Amino acid sequence: MNWDDYRTFLAVAQAGSFSAAARTLHVDHTTVARRISTLEQDLGVKLVERLAREVKLTPVGKRLAALGTPVEEAMASVERAAHGAGNSLAGVVHISAPPSLATMALAPRLLALRQRYPDIDIRLTGEKDFANLNKGEADIALRLSRPNTPGLIARKLRDIPFFFFANHTYQVLEDHWEFITYHEEYNSMPQQTWLLAQLGARRVVLRSSDAQAQAQAAASGLGVALLPDYLGDGDPRLKKLTSALTPPPRELWMLVHDDIRRAPRVRAVMDFLISTLAR
Repeated sequence: MNWDDYRTFLAVAQAGSFSAAARTLHVDHTTVARRISTLEQDLGVKLVERLAREVKLTPVGKRLAALGTPVEEAMASVERAAHGAGNSLAGVVHISAPPSLATMALAPRLLALRQRYPDIDIRLTGEKDFANLNKGEADIALRLSRPNTPGLIARKLRDIPFFFFANHTYQVLEDHWEFITYHEEYNSMPQQTWLLAQLGARRVVLRSSDAQAQAQAAASGLGVALLPDYLGDGDPRLKKLTSALTPPPRELWMLVHDDIRRAPRVRAVMDFLISTLAR
């Protein structure tokens, strides 16, 4: 049995579909399907029932998935120990961050890191879900909340203020603003929860799952978007609107697993992120 095939099966068991597992593993859908088929052939049992939009574990699949959790944790621990054992300022460091933060606040600053540490290569992933640092899905994670996950070291970098932004030509009284917000499935996000409580009878003209799409729509003149400073300030077409309301800030946290935080290349990138993003 190939360990990578089995790890793929565990990802499918946790994610509930081939496509979701593929996103977690950073591979394509066909690779996941192929590895599951290979594992089933090697073991001589059927592990999953393939449905239209999801997969369902067979009874044998459920038993093998339960047995695999401690094995996966042990393998992840070995991989972290090996990853953190290097003593050079060279190699790959994987950073996971919210998409708009990765695009607007981090990517434009990476040249300075490259100039300082030319032998460190960065892998930057913009993702809304939390990368599992215990499983090595990233080395460093930037998040707008602090997960309470054992084994992780967390450092608060700063408070990120939110403001109302609209196109420079937007001349509508606050009581009549029309808003651009997130989809309903994001209503539990702190800034979305707060905004919905303030809307009253005012209209939502666009709902989008992507903060950058919201910013682009606001810049076009469609309406008012509640955006973090790094996203709204970066677009010259947008202006901050004066409001009687004060949106609450979000906390920006940097997370790293204790097993790898002392690796020189990881420490160097952490120090860079602190100097660049903390204020």
